[in-house]
Amino acid sequence: MGEQQHVKFPQEVIDEYATLGVDLPALFSAGHLGNRMGVQIVEASAERVVGTMPVEGNTQPYGLLHGGASAVLAETLGSVGSMLHGGVSKIAVGVDLNCTHHRGVRSGLVTGVATPVHRGRSTATYEIVISDEQGKRVCSARLTCLLRDIDTKDAGNLPAAGRADGA
Repeated sequence: MGEQQHVKFPQEVIDEYATLGVDLPALFSAGHLGNRMGVQIVEASAERVVGTMPVEGNTQPYGLLHGGASAVLAETLGSVGSMLHGGVSKIAVGVDLNCTHHRGVRSGLVTGVATPVHRGRSTATYEIVISDEQGKRVCSARLTCLLRDIDTKDAGNLPAAGRADGA
């Protein structure tokens, strides 16, 4: 659970990151937390990010999808979109997350779709809609990320799998 599948990135984005020695498809996963929760990023661009997460293993004591799990999926997808909008010279850092939970889910897979509300020079805001397998809205979320200039300590934190040179 949580192994990264084939993410669909626009070729120009892959090429842009490759010039920095970053293998973008290898780098992209949902991070350590997202991996533990089974988050899979299916499609990624600055205009739309799609990801899934199993309900099983991400429930609260009543057997319903945990609201925090929905928040993890939402922040993951919005952060990916923000990072892709910011480009190779910026890092996206979440500064505000708002989630409204509409209905409970007990099983299956939920799908989140993040689309931009605002894409500026220093911030990006994404709306994330999480739906169940029947297409019913489970959660509406909004994430704002600060886009700050990348520096050497940020580059040093890239996982080895994400660096083309393996360093």
